[in-house]
Amino acid sequence: MTTLNAGASGTFRIGDEIEINRLGFGAMRITGRGVWGEPADRDEALRALKRLPELDVNFIDTADSYGPDVSEKLLREALHPYKGLLIATKAGLTRGGPDRWTPNGGRAYLIEQARKSCRQLGVEQIDLWQLHRIDPTVPREEQFAAVRALLDEGVIRHAGLSEVSVADIHEASRYFKVATVQNRYNLTDRGSEAVLDYCTQQGIGFIPWYPLAAGGLTRSGSVLDRIAAAHQATPGQVALAWLLERSPVMLPIPGTSKVAHLEQNVAAAAIKLSAEEMASLTRLG
Repeated sequence: MTTLNAGASGTFRIGDEIEINRLGFGAMRITGRGVWGEPADRDEALRALKRLPELDVNFIDTADSYGPDVSEKLLREALHPYKGLLIATKAGLTRGGPDRWTPNGGRAYLIEQARKSCRQLGVEQIDLWQLHRIDPTVPREEQFAAVRALLDEGVIRHAGLSEVSVADIHEASRYFKVATVQNRYNLTDRGSEAVLDYCTQQGIGFIPWYPLAAGGLTRSGSVLDRIAAAHQATPGQVALAWLLERSPVMLPIPGTSKVAHLEQNVAAAAIKLSAEEMASLTRLG
């Protein structure tokens, strides 16, 4: 495979309005170990970010908690003023240290964090902002009302949710139009199958996080390994191709801080799986 263009993945319109290429980029891994602090190789991380527009990757997902704040600031340093790019960010998780995440869905906190993200990214309005988690200690209506306020005030243009059920989407939809849902989903983790099916029916963008967790399926001689060999690809590339074929609303965001790995991920957009290969991989999961 030689094609290195995310446009081969097809397009999707966020909120029926902002068109993006479906294979995006997750900016969590451009931080340090445990998603904490600066990346080990800052220069290489910046090179990877600057490579994104050259590969037509125009959908980038980040969060205020990545670093915290490190990811948003690196994106600004590398890519501002984001011509032709959609930078999506999130709030609702606080950080106490490496690999430590605590929900905070207080209205004032969410609103202030969204405004801070605007400042850190260097934008007047965030095109897509997502509630990183629904905080079980705060009334849901308070959290959804905060999102509504951000939309009404023009701080954000479109809003999404993360790690939610179909019932959660229904409830949030009473307050605002849900543009995207970001749930854990990959070839071997189908816990959000019902949510994906609902998003497909409703035209809601589905952003699978942890998209490359193929686990033991990557072992030599496995079905995934054989399909990868047939396409002269890696198992990870085939796992991404499966996601893209699974639903037209699927927006995978594989992340990395390395240029070579980024290019390998983008090459997956050109892989076209047959119906038989799709069925075999789906049965595996």
